[in-house]
Amino acid sequence: MHEIVTLQLGQRSNYLATHFWNAQESYFTYSDHEQPVVDHDIHFRPGLGADGSETYTPRTIIYDLKGGFGTLRKFNALYDIQHEPSAQEIWAGTPARQAAPPIEPSEYQRNLELGLPTTQLQARDVRYWSDFNRVFYHPRSIVQLNEYELNSQLMPFEDWSAGEELFQSLDKEFDLLDRDVRPFVEECDQMQGFQLFSGADDAWGGFASKYLDHLRDEYGKNSVWVWGIEDQSRTTRQKQLLRTSNAARTLRSLGQQASAYIRLASPPASLPSYVKLDSTSEWLQLALLCTGVESITLPTRFSAGVGKRGSLSLLEDTLNTTDTQNLFELHASVTSAATIANGSLNNSSRDQNGRAGGNQGADMPGASRFDLDYSPGLSTPSTARSTHVFAQVQCLRDHLESSTHPLTLSPDERLRRRHNDESVVEIFQTALQFPLLDTFPDTLFETGRTGQQGLDISTALVCDSSMKNRVLDLRNTTARLASLDERESLYNDLTQIAQNYGIGWESGTDSGVDDD
Repeated sequence: MHEIVTLQLGQRSNYLATHFWNAQESYFTYSDHEQPVVDHDIHFRPGLGADGSETYTPRTIIYDLKGGFGTLRKFNALYDIQHEPSAQEIWAGTPARQAAPPIEPSEYQRNLELGLPTTQLQARDVRYWSDFNRVFYHPRSIVQLNEYELNSQLMPFEDWSAGEELFQSLDKEFDLLDRDVRPFVEECDQMQGFQLFSGADDAWGGFASKYLDHLRDEYGKNSVWVWGIEDQSRTTRQKQLLRTSNAARTLRSLGQQASAYIRLASPPASLPSYVKLDSTSEWLQLALLCTGVESITLPTRFSAGVGKRGSLSLLEDTLNTTDTQNLFELHASVTSAATIANGSLNNSSRDQNGRAGGNQGADMPGASRFDLDYSPGLSTPSTARSTHVFAQVQCLRDHLESSTHPLTLSPDERLRRRHNDESVVEIFQTALQFPLLDTFPDTLFETGRTGQQGLDISTALVCDSSMKNRVLDLRNTTARLASLDERESLYNDLTQIAQNYGIGWESGTDSGVDDD
């Protein structure tokens, strides 16, 4: 069934993933005569509830700190336990009860549980990611880490090494993969791989790096896609340097092990005029990220018979043109009538070889330009030299299907274009819009349409030469912040990673990789 198992690490990743799961739930069809566009078995698993009824829950493991789950319970209405042992049944002595004050469920969640109509959420209504969650999870999906508390001032979960040490201590006690991951993997028939959402510039980056180490040891042949979220909100200089240092260590570790690593800026540095973002709301910021992440991965969930399908391994094979390029950038454009009129999505800005400028060949679509760049750093393209697009995978969501893009490259044509330093472009297209639910911010996009139920959006994963400058900028900013015993290895590793995005097309012998 080509299943994908998801791992969610930390508060910000859980905000993003909750938007993701709400979108997946909205695609469900309940008619035997209606063929679903999305194959729900890829991300959802069948099971049995406490009363023997059939259930359908996400294939995900959710990690968060103490206090991070809000009102979400480990055992929900599907898996409720009728009788839990009391303290007197466990211990014969006199118990001393200490309990934190309960968190009151939001009005939205109360209405949802009672089956009452729900209304459009606003930023002020969301305190935790569970406040806008619409799906039930299996109890095995909920993993609370009690060693740290959310937003603690005494023991903040911020330093990369703290996450690394936490994973090692927990794994020594429980064997996390055996306890948490294996039950989900053993339910799969033909697993595509894993997708991992994680914070990248705090302690979750260290936790994710160790987690990926163990995943690679246990499931070395499976694809592992990592979406690393970096907090770009304003803060003190000391905290900003810590975030940047953490991001560099995460990039060094995950960039050497993941099948695909995509850095996500929250919020992105530069936004098109039609995006109206409140930078103080994580609900809004992560909704913006979800529109891109959910849309570009949509081809991996297409049902058989509805058109061209993708898979994690197919996307990797397209994007990783040299077998050493696994860092990709996420781009998007909202293709409503208003934004197209402003020229947001422009395919004529690159030639058929993927370099800026020139006219595109009529027989071969070139790499497209998008107006929303989700990657941290380099808010404007480098002007030092032209940017070369090695490969690009696009997913075009257009409910009118205004134009068709039937391009599917044969293996021979793909190989020929790689050898000639031409862009490899793979395009997927669907009439299925991104769903605009009442749990999604209704003010995020100014599209010129009122009352719309879905969003036309074009997204792309890009492997291009600008990645070299992004990695070098991060290296030069953080090399001196590292401890003496790590400084040289961090510098060398990031330099080597950067070289993978320059060799093979740059002219001359001096690529500038070693410039400080």
